[in-house]
Amino acid sequence: MEVFCGIDWAEDHHDIALVDRDGKLLARRRIGDDAAGLALLLGLLAEHGDSAEDPVPVAIETPLGLLVACLRATGRTVYPINPMAVARYRDRHSVAGRKSDHGDAVVLANVLRTDLHAHRPLPADTELAQAIAVLARAQQDAVWARTAAHNKLRSHLREYYPGFLAVFADARGGITRPEARVILAAAPDPAAAAKLTAAQLRALLRKAGRSRGVDAEATRLRDAFHVPQMRQLPLVEQAMGRQALALIGQLDAACTAAADLEQAVIESFNQHPDAGIITSFPGLGPLTGARVLAETGDDRSRFADAKGLKAYVGAAPITRASGKTRAVLHRRVKNNRLAAAGYLWAFSAISASPGARQHYDKRKKDGDRHAAAQRNLFGRLLGCLHHCLATGQHYNEDTAFPPPARRHQDAA
Repeated sequence: MEVFCGIDWAEDHHDIALVDRDGKLLARRRIGDDAAGLALLLGLLAEHGDSAEDPVPVAIETPLGLLVACLRATGRTVYPINPMAVARYRDRHSVAGRKSDHGDAVVLANVLRTDLHAHRPLPADTELAQAIAVLARAQQDAVWARTAAHNKLRSHLREYYPGFLAVFADARGGITRPEARVILAAAPDPAAAAKLTAAQLRALLRKAGRSRGVDAEATRLRDAFHVPQMRQLPLVEQAMGRQALALIGQLDAACTAAADLEQAVIESFNQHPDAGIITSFPGLGPLTGARVLAETGDDRSRFADAKGLKAYVGAAPITRASGKTRAVLHRRVKNNRLAAAGYLWAFSAISASPGARQHYDKRKKDGDRHAAAQRNLFGRLLGCLHHCLATGQHYNEDTAFPPPARRHQDAA
């Protein structure tokens, strides 16, 4: 490997730099973010010895975008370098604080020249795994957007319409339920809600998709909307009702997107060969399993061992030692999407697996708080998942969490 490529990415153009093993600049060029620019880049690489058998490695500051996707499709190894790391490397070449797009491209090329072994390339995931990643991340974003929209609407309702929150306080999903959103859209303020008749409420409930207990629920809602409550001034109340209509529109869109994407994620995930192994684990259903697959991928060479996978997701602690001082801390630099899925996975596994429950209780007894004990359990389950995927085995409770008698026997 004698040539290294660095690309400083921008929205409408990219700066390219090629250096040899000795750090000599071989070529530099600015290309557009289009097919013509990609053709220029591939031609420049070919001029300097790039071939299918020995492709030139490429360093870039982002793992996303069409340019990265096209480079990966050609079989080249792409190394996404964190911009903060690039800033540290930049200081090695100039202490004056100088910065330019071309200079950053040269820095990126030199990162591979000097420290290629210290950086992780983008995994060679299959097309299906990449498609699942797109859908799973989009669905996770939609869930987060739904939560944000719910919180905004709830906070707004507390200012002028607390009775509506009380009506759905005990219902699963609260004001995100379809019937709550339909009724709020029809009666966005207390005055309008008090005018709703039982017949109108029955029609709204059926419009929301409810088919059981419609009469009883309509009666309950009618009575609840007539309970006295604190009120804003009439014109202010109407204005806040108009604002609520805008917020309910955002919540409706987020709920619809989350539901539609969930179905698409599950359909794609069930087609993947690893789906059976992943969902054999306690606490992992198709949706959470798809999120785990989306972030870990199906490239078996990506993580040499379970330790690397645990560090990637933040389930492995980090040690800071200097002289006589030593501290073991929670790893905060991690894949936040996988960590969020892992929290749900471990939480569900505590109820679904006796071994997971015992492991969690033992960590709590040893002094861990809830989050630390659950994170440790997540790390244990990740290690089991890494082994099962590598060997093609399904989850086995006795192997993952051996009974005490067997543990003593294995130790002897």
